[in-house]
Parts: sequence; structure tokens; C-alpha cells
Amino acid sequence: MTYDVVVVGAGIVGLATARELLRRRPGQRLAVIDKEPRIGAHQTGHNSGVVHSGIYYAPGSLKARLCVAGARELYAYCQERGIPIERCGKVIVATEEAELGRLQALYERGLANGVPGLELIGPERLREIEPHCAGLRAIWSPATGIVDFSEVARHYALDVREAGGEIHTGRELVGLRDDGDAVVLETGAGELRAARVVTCAGLHADRVAALSGGAREPRIIPFRGDYWQLRPDARHLCRNLIYPVPDPAFPFLGVHATRRIGTGEVWLGPNAVLAFAREGYRRRDLRLRDLADALGEPGFRRLARRYWRTGLLELWRDWSKRAFWRSVRRYLPEVELEDMVPGPAGVRAQAVDPSGALLDDFVVDGGGRVMHVRNAPSPAATSSLALARVVADAVERRLGGRTPG
Repeated sequence: MTYDVVVVGAGIVGLATARELLRRRPGQRLAVIDKEPRIGAHQTGHNSGVVHSGIYYAPGSLKARLCVAGARELYAYCQERGIPIERCGKVIVATEEAELGRLQALYERGLANGVPGLELIGPERLREIEPHCAGLRAIWSPATGIVDFSEVARHYALDVREAGGEIHTGRELVGLRDDGDAVVLETGAGELRAARVVTCAGLHADRVAALSGGAREPRIIPFRGDYWQLRPDARHLCRNLIYPVPDPAFPFLGVHATRRIGTGEVWLGPNAVLAFAREGYRRRDLRLRDLADALGEPGFRRLARRYWRTGLLELWRDWSKRAFWRSVRRYLPEVELEDMVPGPAGVRAQAVDPSGALLDDFVVDGGGRVMHVRNAPSPAATSSLALARVVADAVERRLGGRTPG
């Protein structure tokens, strides 16, 4: 079968991209393929469900621009489609004097990014918003919200199908080559041909890019994040979303408290430790190839040498419930150890460059007929509609304005 475009990856970014391509060129032959038996099986279905406001990201970066725009569009999309979404707001809390400068810098960054409604607040206002939260000062971000991103992805898939696109799950990509007339996609269920290919492969982004002869770097390092939950009779201790002041050296946001839409659950976490498998959601999950790739990557080894103390602390917090509890108690002092019960886990696909730097921005690149989304961690789900436009713009530039195929 020959298509105008094939999108590899049926996560939220791949589906949003397919939707945008069909919106721009109705009637084109488009297919989405994914190796899993269902859409959104990994990062899309294993996240905390937060609609980010755009406060954390460097002004001028793709993340900053696309998160602010994407959040606005996501609220409108969900309201239009009847998807439950709630603009509940969150607080980012400084619990010690040493964090006040970083909190101020974060507030100024949010203002520079155009995040709506930000306020710097003191302890009294903080207690009005979150009565059980302790802190010296905080940022109130009323534009932050919660949603079920699996439900959002399901509606994107409906849009793709209603526009004439196809979605093929259970179809793993094993080869990718250009034969001069088209790109040939070798899958476990036979070959497909396409005038253009867009890969949105998340945890396997680097490997899928390599299939087409794309650049080896950046490499994906999987970081597992485990959550605890508040037991039902302790959920009142967190009304909505409570975050610590993040460490600016890392793209992770620290152990925070997140109310889940629809269920009332409160998740605590995640931490961030090296996963021993790219799809390893349990501590005991091990895939030797994945672990060898991570440990053999020079960029990861440089990262580990630079931040080994932080890594050991994260590892200890991963294994010690008490250590995790102490992180939560910094801003929720009424939480008792027995209030915490085991929760789910997710794996973040984090791109690392050869110097050992964790890439903080989205990365979209490619050549010829193939375009790759190389790095799309949080806030990719929040930004999905806006990020899809950036990817589609890149595809159209390569098409040169011609009708595909």
C-alpha cells in the first residue's frame, strides 16, 4: 500500500501530528502505525495528567512558546469535544530561604513567557489556596490544570479516522529505506510505501531515526518515575496541585502532589532514576540491550559522573518510602508515613547529547523524505496541538508546497 504520509508512533504527539497534516491537506492518504496493540501505550498513558502553563521553560524556547499556546488550545479543544478538563491551578512552594531566589527567577521567567495570571504569594494566601501546605512564599499559577491525556489521544485518533486517515496498531517498524521513488517501511505485517514519513517514536526515537540513516545523536535515556498515592482519607491534604521549587540543573520538576481528574486520587511524585528497560515500569524490569545502550552511551556516563550524588539520592528515595515521605513532608507536613500507598510509574524519554547535557527543548529534525521528533518529553502532551503545527510546518517545507505523492 502506498501513502502520501505515514506517521510512526500513535502516542499523543504522533496522533496530533497526523490530525494536523490531514487538516491541512484533506483527502491525502495517511496512516499511523504503532507497535503496541493500542494507542498511547507509553508516555501518553503513564503521566500525571497535568496541563502545564509554561512557567518553567527558557524564554524563546520551543517549549515556552508551544506550551503556552498549546495549553490554551487544549482547553478549547477539550471543551469543544466534551472531554473533562479542569483549570484548577497550582502552587510552586519555597520551603526554605535558599529557594526564594530561584522562586523569584521562576516567576520572572513565567512572566517573560506570557503565562497568564501568575502571582507571587505569601503564607497567608498559600493557606487559603492549599490549607495544609507549608511554605515561605509561593507562585500561584491559576492557568495550570488537569486532564486525562489518554482520553485526549483517543479523540485525536477519532479525528484522524474521521478525516480519512488509518491507524494500524500492532505493526512494529523494523526497517526504513528510501528506494528513490518512495520511503519503504518494513513492518512485522508487511511493507508500506510513503511519499513522506514522520516519526514520533518517543522512547525509541533515536533507534527509529537510525533506521533511516538519521543522526545518531541525541540518544534517548529512559528515566523511570515512581509515584505514591495518598490513601482516600488523606486526600483532603491536597486540594489541587502542589510543586516544590525545581532544581534548574535538571528538566525534572521534583516530587509534587497532583490531584487526578475524575478519580480524586492524589499522586505524589515522581522521582527520576535510570530505567533498566525503555519500557520498564517496575524496578525489576530489565532489558539487557536497553541497559547496555544507556551505560555505553558516553553522554550518559558524563552525566552520571557530573551528578552522581544527585543520582544516588534519587536512587535512595526510589527504594526508601521514608526518604520519599520526607520529600513530601517539606510542603505537606501533615502527611504521615502510613498515608502513602503505592502508586503507578512512568518512563520519561529524555534526550542526552554527547557532552552529557540533558536536552531541555523539543527537537525536530530530519532529511529528505523523513522527519523525526527526536525529543518530546513533558510538556509535549500539553503542547501537542501546537507542537503538531511545528512538525507539519517542517513537513510542508520539505514538500515545497506540492501535493504529496
